[in-house]
Amino acid sequence: QVQLVESGGGLVQAGGSLRLSCAASGRTFSTYAIGWFRQAPGKEREFVATISWSGRSTSYADSVKGRFTISRDNAKNTVYLQMNSLRPEDTAVYYCAAAQKLIRTLREYDYWGQGTQVTVSS
Repeated sequence: QVQLVESGGGLVQAGGSLRLSCAASGRTFSTYAIGWFRQAPGKEREFVATISWSGRSTSYADSVKGRFTISRDNAKNTVYLQMNSLRPEDTAVYYCAAAQKLIRTLREYDYWGQGTQVTVSS
């Protein structure tokens, strides 16, 4: 069992930066791939980025590639999403989730956090 709690969301102007954190509890955290997803009002939840259990492999959605960076610190049971050059279209609730393998498919993720709101003003 893994419990996930996101933090770091907020209101930022376009072009600004935020760093989201996903803090996990559970001794098996370091064996899970962790993904970030987001859901804007009226839209489906979509993949943003994911990182393998070791941190050596990552994958990004095309819409955030080059602007967002995912990383993890297994000693702190935490995964981060550094978001730079933010755009109004990045506005959404951001969720972190845990999966058995590095994958972009939402339904493959077993555990989810409650989400943190990111709002980018133009």
